[in-house]
Amino acid sequence: MATTPDIKLHELVESFGLAMLVTHTAEGQMRARPMALAKAYENGSLWFATDKHSAKVEEIEQESHVAITMQDKTRFVSISGVATLRDDRAKLAELWKTEWKVWFPGGKDDPNIALLEVSGTRGEYWDNSGLSGLKYLIEAGKALLSGTRPEIENDPKIHGKVSM
Repeated sequence: MATTPDIKLHELVESFGLAMLVTHTAEGQMRARPMALAKAYENGSLWFATDKHSAKVEEIEQESHVAITMQDKTRFVSISGVATLRDDRAKLAELWKTEWKVWFPGGKDDPNIALLEVSGTRGEYWDNSGLSGLKYLIEAGKALLSGTRPEIENDPKIHGKVSM
């Protein structure tokens, strides 16, 4: 089966456990903070647990457009979307992870916990790992020697843009 950009993006997102959530402050600045990914759905919906009283919730109430970034040494993901606070106890029970007790000592019944859903609108990825990384290195070497740019834009295993 051929790799399509939407499938590749979802596979990459699922492989990351952490993300950086970027919001807008009341002063118009951008602010990023790490978030543990609870669940990623194929439709581009990403779920996180958060404290109802956190600064990010206030920022999202003022401006719901956010960015999510994920990366390691050779793989990179960027997603733009709209964030919504969800106080859904059934969904929380479905997504609950024991390690969240560090932040929510009351467990899934902690009154301060809520879910943050980010509905992705646009995503982009770069994967320079494994065989894709080898292909990228070959293309980069050819580009360096010829004074051109690497020919990776049309290879969905290495780079892709996705409208969600």
